[in-house]
Amino acid sequence: MTISISTTVNLPHTIYALELGRMGNFIYVIHDHASNRAAIVDPAWNPPAILALAEQHGLRITDILLTHSHFDHINGVEALLKVSDAQLHLLRAEAAFWDRYLDLPTLHEGGDQIRLGETVIDILHTPGHTPGSACYRVGHQVLTGDTLFVFGCGRCDLRGGDPELMYQSLRRLGEQLPGDAIIRPGHNYGIMPTSTLLEQRAGNPFLHFDDEAGFVNYRMHLHDREEPYRPEPRPHRHSH
Repeated sequence: MTISISTTVNLPHTIYALELGRMGNFIYVIHDHASNRAAIVDPAWNPPAILALAEQHGLRITDILLTHSHFDHINGVEALLKVSDAQLHLLRAEAAFWDRYLDLPTLHEGGDQIRLGETVIDILHTPGHTPGSACYRVGHQVLTGDTLFVFGCGRCDLRGGDPELMYQSLRRLGEQLPGDAIIRPGHNYGIMPTSTLLEQRAGNPFLHFDDEAGFVNYRMHLHDREEPYRPEPRPHRHSH
């Protein structure tokens, strides 16, 4: 288990990262300083470690945010709900895909905001890995789940996956987010745990395609790189 902390000063929040489980999952804890409220993003694998971090910093777990509903991102939800009255948040499209907890969560659309004390969390709908996959933008940091990894992207060959939608989601992220945005992915698959979007534009092969067909062919048939993912220069052949 590793813990990393966002280091930018003069912000109303801190983001802690726990690396838990056999798949290198990152579980994030968003701490709003003014209220001492905490939002847990994708609680999984080791709820006691998450609770211990919250206790260490005197945090009240009031919200649970899901980037998507795959087992390796949600298997700690029930344990946290047993010891807190946290509100569960996910996109409406993901709730319909998951077909669980439909009477419990606050359902969102892309473009909605969650207010955690003085911290504003913007919800981005980024389908492709699942129909309702979400990224959460918190200031200059973007928690990207299984949509965008450091020099990689999420699979599209599982139930609910759609490489065409993934292409569109990644293009929107690459074009709309500022270059200094910090990417915080759902898994530790790259040579470093975080990266700027500018670094991803330069070295992430999934952001190098200008045509959907080329992206789909690469994602579904040609992507055979080994972990940890490393930067790759933009090859001219990817645009043909």
